[in-house]
Amino acid sequence: MEMLKGMNEALNYIEENLSNHIDVKEVAKVALCSEYQFKRLFALLSGITISEYIRRRRLTLAALELKDPRVKVIDVALKYRYQSPDAFSRVFQNYHGVTPSAVRNTEQNVKAFPRMSFQLTIQGGTEMNYRIVEKDPFTVVGVKYEVEMVNELLTPTYESMIAAISDTEMKELESIANKEPHGIIHVSVNYSENDEGKASFDQYIGAATSQEPLEKYSTLEVPALLWAIFEIDGDWEQVEGHWQRIYSEWLPSSSYELAEGPEILASKDQKSQIWISIQEK
Repeated sequence: MEMLKGMNEALNYIEENLSNHIDVKEVAKVALCSEYQFKRLFALLSGITISEYIRRRRLTLAALELKDPRVKVIDVALKYRYQSPDAFSRVFQNYHGVTPSAVRNTEQNVKAFPRMSFQLTIQGGTEMNYRIVEKDPFTVVGVKYEVEMVNELLTPTYESMIAAISDTEMKELESIANKEPHGIIHVSVNYSENDEGKASFDQYIGAATSQEPLEKYSTLEVPALLWAIFEIDGDWEQVEGHWQRIYSEWLPSSSYELAEGPEILASKDQKSQIWISIQEK
C-alpha cells in the first residue's frame, strides 16, 4: 500500500506545482522511488506518460481560466510554462480543437482532464499464480525494434513487428531457444520518456539461448536479476488483463518494487508467462 500512497503524494505535488517548473526527478522523490520506477509505474497504471499527464492538466486549467474575458492569453501561456503565446496557442488548439481566444465564447466546448488518484481495486477474487526466482545472466537473441509509444499506441505495432519476421526466421529462433524463459519471447527494455509525453523502448522478439547468435540478429545481455514470474492460461485478452493486475493489484500489496530491467512475455498454445524484474523494498 505504501507504493500507492507515494504515487498519490506525487500527484498532489504535481497539482500544487502546475504553474511552476516540474522536475520528474523531484516528483519521483516524493513518491519514494527512483525516476525510472516512477515513470514506468505511472505509465503502466494510468496509460499515459507523466509528461503527458502534466500537459493535459495544465491545458485543462488553462481553458477554465480563459473563460474569464479579463484574463489575457499571454498571461495564461506564461503561467503554464509556455515560452510564447504562439507556442501555447498551437498546443492548446491541438488539444482542445479551438484557439485560446475562442474559449471566451461561453457555448464553446473544451476538453477536461480531471486529476488522477491511484487506488487498490481488486475485482472478482481471481487467483494469481506466480513464483519469485533469482536468475543468473542470460542472453536474448532476436529481432530488435525501436518502438515509440504515444497514448498507448505503438509505432511500429506488434502486428507489424511480428509480420516482418519470416516463418523461417521464427523457426530458426525457436530452434536455438535452450534457456528459460522457453520458446519465442517478447522482451521490452530501456524504457524512457521525453518532455513531449512520448515514451520509447526497445523490443526484442527472439529466444533466450546459450548458442552463438547469427550475425543478422541482435543480442541483449540480461543481467542477474530477481524475477516475479506469473503463469496465465488463456488468450491475449486474458494476458493483457493479467498484466494490468500485476501492477495495479499484486505489486502494491507485495513486499517488492520494480527493478530497472526487462519485462518478458513468453506464450505458446494458450499458456503464457509474464516475467517482471523486481527488487525488495
